[in-house]
Amino acid sequence: MSAKIVLACSECKSRNYSTTKGSGSRADRLTFSKYCSTCGKHTTHVETK
Repeated sequence: MSAKIVLACSECKSRNYSTTKGSGSRADRLTFSKYCSTCGKHTTHVETK
């Protein structure tokens, strides 16, 4: 079963995106490079609780 996670910008801490994560890879946090509308640029987004 997949778990729903929220991604937050590493610079402004704004929670912009949500995605799912497979049950086999729950040990480490996911990181993505995505566009942050608050910052106005591409930043690293990390998994939050």
